[in-house]
Amino acid sequence: MAEHRSMQRAALLDAARSLLSEGGTEALTFPALAERTGLARSSVYEYFRSRAAVVEELCAVDFPVWAAEVEAAMAVADGPEAKIEAYVRRQLALVGDRRHRAVVAISASELDAGAREKIRAAHGGLVAMIVDALAGTGHREPRLAAMLLQGVVDAAVRRIELGAAEDPEAITEAAVVMVLRGVRG
Repeated sequence: MAEHRSMQRAALLDAARSLLSEGGTEALTFPALAERTGLARSSVYEYFRSRAAVVEELCAVDFPVWAAEVEAAMAVADGPEAKIEAYVRRQLALVGDRRHRAVVAISASELDAGAREKIRAAHGGLVAMIVDALAGTGHREPRLAAMLLQGVVDAAVRRIELGAAEDPEAITEAAVVMVLRGVRG
């Protein structure tokens, strides 16, 4: 029974990722989740109490995977600047990934305070990854620089997500150049 529930929960999360990636926030409804998974709508409520709970679970499951991919890219980079570049490039490469698209599809205003805090903490963990690399460049305030660097990444993510006139590769290159020039000061 526990294995069946676990499989159903995973199927619901996968369906939620697809719905959010395909149609954004409006597409994530319990009837749509039920239809995608073949469950009765009332059964969806047995797993999640609200859309915010679905998103919170997606963040709890997907964010660590995303962060591990960024960390792995940084681990193979040689030197502080290469690690910083890997940090930026890997995050922007993940923009098209369904896991990432699902997480950014829901605005924080739709989540309760607890869910927003969990997402903020996870995001803080991502920013913490780059602090040592920034310290390695001799930056006087690596924590502040890490937060500002992530702001550049976040802006590039939004630009890519909007389907901006620029090619995603051009956005990535511009973000990398801006970050590295800023780090070099």
